[in-house]
Amino acid sequence: MKFKTLLTIFAAAILLGACGQGKGEKKSISIAYVNWSEGIAITHLTKVILENQGYEVKLMNADLAPVFASLSRKKADVFMDTWLPVTMKDYMDQYGDKLEELGTVYDEARIGLVVPDYVTANSIEELNKYKTKFDKKIVGIDAGAGIMRATDKAIKEYKLDFELQTSSGPAMTASLKKAIDQKEWVVVTGWTPHWMFNRFNLKILKDPKGIYGEKEKLEVIAWKGFAEQNPKVAEILKKIKLSNEEISSLMAEIENSATNEEDAVKGWIKENQSLVDSWTNEEK
Repeated sequence: MKFKTLLTIFAAAILLGACGQGKGEKKSISIAYVNWSEGIAITHLTKVILENQGYEVKLMNADLAPVFASLSRKKADVFMDTWLPVTMKDYMDQYGDKLEELGTVYDEARIGLVVPDYVTANSIEELNKYKTKFDKKIVGIDAGAGIMRATDKAIKEYKLDFELQTSSGPAMTASLKKAIDQKEWVVVTGWTPHWMFNRFNLKILKDPKGIYGEKEKLEVIAWKGFAEQNPKVAEILKKIKLSNEEISSLMAEIENSATNEEDAVKGWIKENQSLVDSWTNEEK
């Protein structure tokens, strides 16, 4: 009887262990991100927060289209920088049935055409009037970005005699800095939040036709079913919310760092510990 009892207990323990593992959360989380300043900042912030909670976090850098494809196939778990309802609508239309939204990180985002404040033009409608000053070029970013598609549409709708140049986020800001240093006219595809608005005096051109939409939200998305399988991580991600001041200071900390993003984020967390604790249920 004792032997049978031990076998029964042992079998039950194995079964319970197996069930626990099946329903337990992943201890390794992968976060996809694109090389955009706010996404880099939010992604590295999330990485440090989850690592402090005992998770192993893998970052996966890619262009936007592969990011959505990877999430839909569960090759990546989370994307922290989904611009909605306009900028990334096409991707959500394509992959949305395989994805789920976990929360809103920031709700004051905007996209549009950006110029230095010394540029006379204040509206997209005025660009043709000064096209030679701009060398008939709009400096863009990644080809697959929603702001690039919106800019293609703006060129058609406003009948702009301009060429949209494909580059990258860092290349765009480098072109902007070079033009400002030389007091030249330049127009770029820009967005807020972005550290360039803290460093330079800029303005977003008025958009009477509403091509670029109104305020956008930065949403956290994951593959469908992620929250059910990973409730603790999902709860933390749902609570991460940043104000204008907070996200601006985070990006500035990273941009001005002499080391790397992770060290900069850890420094920012020390200055904002109570905020971060509120996201991880560690409020004192």
